[in-house]
Amino acid sequence: MKASRENESKLYDLCVIGSGPAGIILAMEFAALNPDKFVALVEFGSRNQEGHNHLDDSISINNPVNHYGPYDCTNKGLGGTSRTWGGRCVMFDEIDFVPRPIVNNDCTWSMDLFEEIQQYLPKNSQYFECGSEQFDLDNVANVKKKRIADGFVSGIVTDSRLERWSMPTRFGARYERQLEESANIVLFESCQATQFKMDGEQVIAVELLQVDANRSFELKAKQFSIAAGAQETTRLLLKNTQIFKTLGFVPNALGKYYQSHISGKIASVKFYGDPKKTDFAFQMDDEVYVRRRFQFTTDFLKSKNLLNSAFWLDNPLYHNPEHKNGAMSFMYLAMITPILGKKLAPPAIKHSVTKGKVNGLGKHFWNLLKDFPMSFWIPFSIFYKRYIPKRKLPGVFLYNSQNTYALHFHSEQIPDADNRMYLAEDGNTLKIDYKLLDADVKAIVQLHKELDAYLRSIKCGQLDFWHPDNELEDAVRANSKDGIHQSGTTRIANSADSGVVNNDLKVFGTSNLYICSCSVFPTSGQANPTYFIGAFAVRMAHHLSKLS
Repeated sequence: MKASRENESKLYDLCVIGSGPAGIILAMEFAALNPDKFVALVEFGSRNQEGHNHLDDSISINNPVNHYGPYDCTNKGLGGTSRTWGGRCVMFDEIDFVPRPIVNNDCTWSMDLFEEIQQYLPKNSQYFECGSEQFDLDNVANVKKKRIADGFVSGIVTDSRLERWSMPTRFGARYERQLEESANIVLFESCQATQFKMDGEQVIAVELLQVDANRSFELKAKQFSIAAGAQETTRLLLKNTQIFKTLGFVPNALGKYYQSHISGKIASVKFYGDPKKTDFAFQMDDEVYVRRRFQFTTDFLKSKNLLNSAFWLDNPLYHNPEHKNGAMSFMYLAMITPILGKKLAPPAIKHSVTKGKVNGLGKHFWNLLKDFPMSFWIPFSIFYKRYIPKRKLPGVFLYNSQNTYALHFHSEQIPDADNRMYLAEDGNTLKIDYKLLDADVKAIVQLHKELDAYLRSIKCGQLDFWHPDNELEDAVRANSKDGIHQSGTTRIANSADSGVVNNDLKVFGTSNLYICSCSVFPTSGQANPTYFIGAFAVRMAHHLSKLS
């Protein structure tokens, strides 16, 4: 139900701050488990929030080369970042929970936690509408068990790890009606959480600023959870260090060890076998799109001390007309058209296609004419599949008769205390210091060389690097841009000496304040974190239900 002045005076059983995927799942699951208890769901943004807002305007990022700006990374309003989320659901791996020298043995969560979270995946997949909770192709019954390419043999490199795709589910639009019709969820929109009121270790109320009315009021609850995304969750804690009073100190890890992903392309993969046997696009698993990726085994990564990374087949660079593909040139030209480009894709995805470059227009138009009519028919059919059906085509991957595909890498980052979020002297502006470490970059180049060596050893294919060997590290630094997948700043740990929350995601020094944000992930793995934090939201709903 929608909030009213009357709802402000209630004592809620749970107050959830933030209405992205994690916040909505937590609120809905807790309400379903406890139909006699009341949940307050607090959202800073307004319905269908557009334009600028004072939170994103007060974020300062020191590295625009490798990190997108705040308006590209998050969305305000019901549904949060899912409003422009692509829908890719990926699972974390065992290696992400293992202390390793490459991550400075700074892995502060455990394999026990990873194993425990598995039981919440089926329910989580229902919320995400991505079908099964199974992320290994070899264990999926309804998908053909062919290999990724003619002659591929699984070994230290596997091709069976899957990404699963939601509708993509826009959590605000998808669950708006259920939230409004719920008898025990009250939705407070245009409300910014500003201050926690404490009684010893217990949070007894949160002060909310009603943004559209410029007035403040207190909301009281028995349990509180911050699910506002890494940036705003971290900022809220940094502005409320009084919550750590009984602890005696502010956890040193708060705001530090910020990670995203290192992502981009520096090579193509050339397969030797039949190009028609290459699995370059999507398959269907019970009406859900799935797609495979290359990954190295846990044992190999441990033995070589390398970062967890995934690789998938991709199209050549759209902006370079030398691909000589009329359909690709059509889509590139559409993306650089000012009004049309904004409607076709969110800024980060649009940038991944255009790279912010406008060049070779004459050659792009020649590609259009040369491939006519397919240069128009293929984009039209793709447009239909991507925008018209309920279950939308997740992306565009085009067949290559030369059996050569760009290779996209997506790698974890090393937790580093100097990558951090902190408040400026004004006590409000959130400053983000972010850099790629030399060790990050070297590991990614080495992973490409290991993949190249393996494909050659099984006579399946090879990598063709786009730059000389001595320029590969610089190419990684120049082409990787992320900041969309944010983690690490309120990490899970066994104590406040090394983290901010415990295994139940309760903030150290408090008795009833929890965090349900990717900021609790101590390592970033190869997976984008949206799906996995949903599983933690389901888990938290069950945990808090036992305490109620």
